[in-house]
Formats: sequence, structure tokens, C-alpha cells
Amino acid sequence: MIAFALRLAVSGGREAVARLFMITAAVAVGVGLLLSTLAGISAVERSNERQLWFNTGAASRTGTAPVDPLWWRAHEDHVGGKPVFEVDVAATGASSPVPPGLASVPAAGEYLASPGLAELLHRMPADQLADRFPGRLTGVIGDEALPSPDSLVAVIGRTPAEVQAAPGARAVTTIAAALPPSCANDCPGHGVRGDAMTLILSVVAGALIFPVLIFIGTATRLSAATREQRFAAMRLVGATPGQVSVISAVESTLAAAAGTVVGVGLFYVLRPLVATVPFTGDRFFPDDLRLTAVQLLAVALGVPVAAAVAARLALRRVTVSPLGVSRRVTPRPPRAWRLVPLLAGLGELAWFLDRRPASTDGQTAAYLTGILLVMLGLVVAGPWLTLAGARAVARWTSRPASLIAVRRLADDPKAGFRSVSGLVLALYVTTVTVAVIGTINANRGALSGDPATRMAVEHGAMVEEPPMAAALPAGLEAQLRAVDGFRGLAVAHANPAWIGKDPAEPVPWAPALVLCADLAQTPVVGRCPAGASVAEVPQFAFLDLESNADQEWPAAPIGVEEAAALPVQLVYATTDGTTGAMERTRTVLTRAFPHQASRTVADRGSDQQRQLAGFRQLANVVLLTTLPIAGCSLAVSVVAGLSDRRRPFAMLRLTGAPLGLLRRVIALESALPLLAVALVSVGTGLAASAMFLKSQMHYDLVPPGVAFYGLAAVGLAASLGIIASTLPLLRRITGPEAARNG
Repeated sequence: MIAFALRLAVSGGREAVARLFMITAAVAVGVGLLLSTLAGISAVERSNERQLWFNTGAASRTGTAPVDPLWWRAHEDHVGGKPVFEVDVAATGASSPVPPGLASVPAAGEYLASPGLAELLHRMPADQLADRFPGRLTGVIGDEALPSPDSLVAVIGRTPAEVQAAPGARAVTTIAAALPPSCANDCPGHGVRGDAMTLILSVVAGALIFPVLIFIGTATRLSAATREQRFAAMRLVGATPGQVSVISAVESTLAAAAGTVVGVGLFYVLRPLVATVPFTGDRFFPDDLRLTAVQLLAVALGVPVAAAVAARLALRRVTVSPLGVSRRVTPRPPRAWRLVPLLAGLGELAWFLDRRPASTDGQTAAYLTGILLVMLGLVVAGPWLTLAGARAVARWTSRPASLIAVRRLADDPKAGFRSVSGLVLALYVTTVTVAVIGTINANRGALSGDPATRMAVEHGAMVEEPPMAAALPAGLEAQLRAVDGFRGLAVAHANPAWIGKDPAEPVPWAPALVLCADLAQTPVVGRCPAGASVAEVPQFAFLDLESNADQEWPAAPIGVEEAAALPVQLVYATTDGTTGAMERTRTVLTRAFPHQASRTVADRGSDQQRQLAGFRQLANVVLLTTLPIAGCSLAVSVVAGLSDRRRPFAMLRLTGAPLGLLRRVIALESALPLLAVALVSVGTGLAASAMFLKSQMHYDLVPPGVAFYGLAAVGLAASLGIIASTLPLLRRITGPEAARNG
């Protein structure tokens, strides 16, 4: 029977071959996207794992080993708006642990860099980057120690005394291979664990799966009516229900299996391209986009099984009776209970508005379940909404084409909605994606800072830390003023006597003391009162996101010479904002104070901005994936519907119905469910987004702008264009020969 089914599947002429090809292509595209999504999530985890060694110096790591300790001090720098992870190391013996990606610990005066950093060192002028590193570059760090091909990492060899004298230095006996038990600010290798990125990736993955599954399901139903008639004829000549089921399952499974194989090949061919998509703000290594044996097996078995089940359900009338195809009756209309899953999904999201789960896994389970339940609810409620829309239109129309279309929709709203279900889900996914990521951008985008503040470089210790130096090194100011693009320099002095500290302020530190002559050079920080020589300036003013040029700080009751003799807490240099001036200034300050970091407004927001860039990239991936899939589903569904109903349309043409009338009927049958459910889909997407944002991030929804509604309008117009593009087929498939009984 299986051999007969295989022969029957490929011997039905060009129509059968075309059907198998369409199903194979649909399944291949769906499988390729599904595997890419799964591999993308796995790549994030592998990227996280390869940066765990960054956490080696965390204070919460305990334990000893019978080896020579390795002195370790991790710190961070920035260049061109990207973070540079640096670790100073000093081996104390032959058995000192070696970080991954290194053959040995670099000796004092040597350092190793990641390929990305090494390329920058050769490309940028030395006074902008290379001069910050002591000694010479002796090699590159291996990929096994890098989260991304673009990662900027340096391992710097120093003497044990040099590392030991630096703040935050620790002697370690093992290299971290897991997240430490607890982290303060000493876990630079936390990756995206516990962050909203993990949750959003999961939601995006789930959002992508639904349109793909609908696409596969639509393709497997191609020529369903023709196959029903053929299988019914087999029943009439003695085939049993089981034999018919085997034949139909083999036919669909054959195409699905071929599509699965092609889809797996498509994934591996496109894997280098997928690796360039910066889901987390950086590219992936292509090898990170790997699939587990369980994932491959689940897809390889699950997709053909799903196709067989779809074929079995599509032909259930034939297995009941060999006359089931001929004796078609109007199905029972969908009931209002179909709204229950949709309302349940919204209700779950509403439940967690003030009950946010504490763990990331709990949040993923709560929000992902709710959002996917809403998607399922739209699919389940779609036929009822289509029926409601058809009945509403029927009350207000008297045109023949409209009456025929709404009557057909009212008779079988499930079939009417099925053709547009993929597009409805794509519209929901697009709405959720744009609303969530747009709101995050609106709330975090201010981290880019005021234009005036983006031109400054701050270098020094935070206010709660000890001062970085007793005084400025000799010649430092001259070196800074020699930088092309330098504008001004302010020195913030420590305030050990807590001059100007307000007892009512809850913060346990006093303002810094700044000479008014320095403030005059850096007006972005603020100004002194008239006649004052020293001002009390809070430290936040030196790296605020907004300019404080209009702020007048209170005068300090201390003389200029006395204030100038106090230890230096930090220095603040303003430039013309060019990359060369900023990086040269940072290099000069880093060489003068190697134990402190330079910070700019761009640095402060760089991690957030890179993450936002990843979010925006995710939005682009979702839009560029779901909309084409939905469009293909719509085209395939309309063509399949035309093919399955060609005999009724041919009969209408024989009775005198003009071809233009039939085309309007087809257009209305497809457009009415789309427009009827589109509004519900957009509204539901906005509601789900608002509840997710409020619960997870405590953000109020920022409504999408005109661009989103323009995109939705263009998408709907394109969908109507897809429907219109299939109408020329109507003339060819509804000729007199189609009216004959086969």
C-alpha cells in the first residue's frame, strides 16, 4: 500500500508534481526559519558561556587549589563607543592558571588582544588606542575565549607587585567556568543572563513559530478538494478507510520529509548569514549556531508527522463515508466560546501586572505563555470574527458579488479565515514587536545624552571611592592641551571635611570641590556664583546626561590654594567631540592614571544602546520574516481555494455569471476576513504589549507612531495585491471542462 501511495503521489501529472513541489518548498522555508530561530537562541547561550571566564576575579568565588596563584585585576575601557574588556595578570609560578584562548600567561611588558582589538590597534593611530597598553602585542586571543568575533578583549601581563597594588586585584587559583554565587560590580561576564533579552528572544522565537506552522499547514492542504474526490472514488471501488488514510498520509509525508531535508540544508547554507544578525548587539560565531541532536530529531520527525495529521484531518469526511465529498452540507457556525482562549491569554497577562515572577525562567513562562495563548486565541476566534463580519456586511450590502461572498463566508467562515490567518498573526506579531521595542527605545534612548555632554571625557574614582591621586602628575595638563580638539579641563578635588554636605541629604557623601577657574573652562558642568573662587559640585554633574550649563553651584567656604592642595577625585576634559580628540584625551588620562577608567556619556549608554540596537534588529528580523511568510501563506491559500472550488465557479460561469463578478467574489472572500480581524489583531497586540511592559519593565506603553500604521497599511495593501495577482487564474481554471464530473 505504501509503494502504491508513493507511485500515486508522483504519477498524477503536472498538477500532482506541482502540488508536491509547493508543499516541499513551504516546508523547507518553514523548517529553515524554525531551525535558525532555535540555533539563534542556542548561540546566545554559547556566547554567554564563553565569557564566563571574565568573572574570575569576583569576590564571591572561594576555594583554593594546590597551584601557584595568578594575580588578577579585571577592568573595562571603551573605544569608539564599544567596551573593551581588559584584565591585568601576573603569574607567580609555573602552575598558575591560564585563561582560555591563551597558550600561557603573558609576561610583564607583553599583552594579547582579541582579533577585533588587534585590528583596531593596527588601524587606529597609536595615540588614540595602542599607547594605553604597556609593552608590546605578542599574539591574539583564541575564539574559545570570546563571546563574539567583534569582541574587544586584552590580557595584559604585569609584575605581581603592579597588579597587587591596583584596586580590586585578587589572587586566584582557578579560572571561572560558571557564574559566581553572587555578583556586585565584579562580574563583567554576566552576558545576557537574567536580562530582558532572554525573555524577548523567547517571545520572538514563539512568535516566529506560529506563522511558520500556519504556512506549512496551508501548503499541505493544496488541492484538498481534488484529493478528496479521488480518495472518495477509491472508497467507492472498495478501499477501506485505513487504506485511504495511509495513501493520504504517505503523499503529504513524502513532501514534508523532502521539505524537511531541504530545510535543514537551507539552514546550514544560510548559517553564516544568520550569524551576522546582531541579536545581542554583536555578531555570532557561525559555529555557535549549532543544533542539538534532540532539536534536529524533533524537527525531522515532528514536521512530517504534523503534515500527516493535517492530511488526515483534511480528509476526515472521506473516511466517514465514500459519499462524504458529494454530500456536502453547511458546517455548524462557530460559536462565541471561541473567544475564550483569546480572553484567557489577555487575562493571564493582566494577572501578572502586579505579580511579576522573581526569576527569569518564571517571567519567561508567564509572559511567553500569555502572548502565545493570545496568538492561539486569535486563530481560534478568527472564524467567529469572520462570521460576525460577514453578517454585518450582509445587512448593509445589496450588490451581487458582495452578497455571494458574504453568504459563502457565512456558510464556511473557517475556510474564509484560514486563508488570512497567517497574515493576521503576522500583524499581531508586528504590533507586539514594534510596541515593545519602541517603548523600550523611548524610555532608554535618552542614554545617548545631551550633545554638549557627549564631547567630554571623565577620568577618575567615583565619589564613594578613595581619591585617585594626591595631585595631577607634572605635565599632564600640558599633554591634554596639546591634543587637537581639546577645549577645557576641570579638576574635582576630594572633600574629606564634607564641606557643603547637607545633613538632610540621604547620600553618604559630600560634593566635590572645583575651582571656579576650571568651571569657566567647562561650562557644560555649571558655573560659580558671582565673586566665588571655589564651588561645591555634585559628582553626577560631571557625567550627567543633560547639560548643567545653566546651573549655579553654591560657593564653598574654602580658599583656592587650600582647595587645589586637596587630593584629586577625578578630572573632566571637554573636547570638540571628534573621535580623534576623545580617544587621544582618553589615552593621555589612562596613561597618567592606569588604575582608573575613563568614562563618557557614550560609554555610559553604550551597553544599553548596543542592546537597543539588538532589539531593533530583532524587530527587523520579525518584520522581514513574518510578513513574507504570511504573504506566501495568503497566496498559496487563495490559489488552493481557487483550485478546490473551480467546479462551482465553472458552473456559475456556465449559468451566465460574468468573470468580473466571480473575481470580485474571490477578492471579497479573502479581503473581508482580513479586514475584519486586522483591527482586533492590532488592538489585541497593543493590549498585550502594554501589560507585558507594565509588568516586566514598569514602562507605560508608548503608542506606535505614524510609521507603524503606515507599515500596517502597506502590508494590508500588499496583501490585497497578492489576492489580486491570483485572480487571472480564474479564467483558466473555470473553463467548461472544469464543470464535468471527474
